Amino acid sequence: MIKNDITLTKRPSEKRGHTQIAWLNSRHSFSFGEYWDPDNVGFRSLRVINEDKVAPGQGFGTHPHRSMEILSYVIDGELEHKDSLGNGRVIKGGEFQYMSAGSGVLHSEFNPQADKSAHFLQIWITPREQGGEPRYRDFDTAERRVENGLFLLASPDGENDSAEIRQDAQIFFGDLRNGNSLAVPEDARFPYAWIQVIKGDIQIGEHVLTDGDGGAVEATAFDIAASRDAEFILFRLS
Repeated sequence: MIKNDITLTKRPSEKRGHTQIAWLNSRHSFSFGEYWDPDNVGFRSLRVINEDKVAPGQGFGTHPHRSMEILSYVIDGELEHKDSLGNGRVIKGGEFQYMSAGSGVLHSEFNPQADKSAHFLQIWITPREQGGEPRYRDFDTAERRVENGLFLLASPDGENDSAEIRQDAQIFFGDLRNGNSLAVPEDARFPYAWIQVIKGDIQIGEHVLTDGDGGAVEATAFDIAASRDAEFILFRLS
C-alpha cells in the first residue's frame, strides 16, 4: 500500500540547471558554479547533485577541497581518481566512491577511455563539523545490490560496512523492478529525504518521478513503487 500522506517537492529533470563546455555536460539539481538559482541551493545537508558527462580523454584536473563530503556514483563508463592521500584507481560503471576532504585534499578525476563518455553523479554533503583527517573509500555496488530493496552506501557510523561519513545522513542505493514496491522504514532521526532517480519510473505517494527527476520528501517513513525498472539514490537527512 502506497502512503498518500507524503509531502514531496519534485525537481523535474528538465528543470535542473544545465551547463556545458567542450568536454563536460552537466545537469545541476542545486546551484553550482556558473549556475545560480536562489530557490535551489541545496536541501538540508545535501548541497550538490550534479549529473556529469565527461568526454573521452578529458576530466577535472588536480584541484583542492576542504570540509566537504564528496561522493560519486558512476552510472556508465570509467572515472580515474587520484588524490594527495595516495589513492589512485579507475572507478567503473556501478561503483561508488567517497572522499571526505576534511582539513584539505587535492584530487583529480579523469575519463581514461578514448571512445566513451564517463557518466556519473557527483554529490556533495556539508559535514557536521569543519576539518578532520581526510579519508577515502570506494566499492562496487554490484556486490551489495538488493533486488527490490535498498542497500546502505554511507552512514554516520559505517553501519553494515557502509562508508562512514561526517554527517547525520544515510545514503542508500535503490533497485526496484517494475510492479514492485518497498517500504522506507520509520526512523525519527531522519524526518527528511531526497530521492534522485537514475533511471526508471517510481511513485511516492501521488508523485511520479522518472529518469533524472529528484524530490524533497518530508516524512519519517514512506513507500516507493516502480512502474518501470528503476535505480535511484535515496538520502535520509536530519
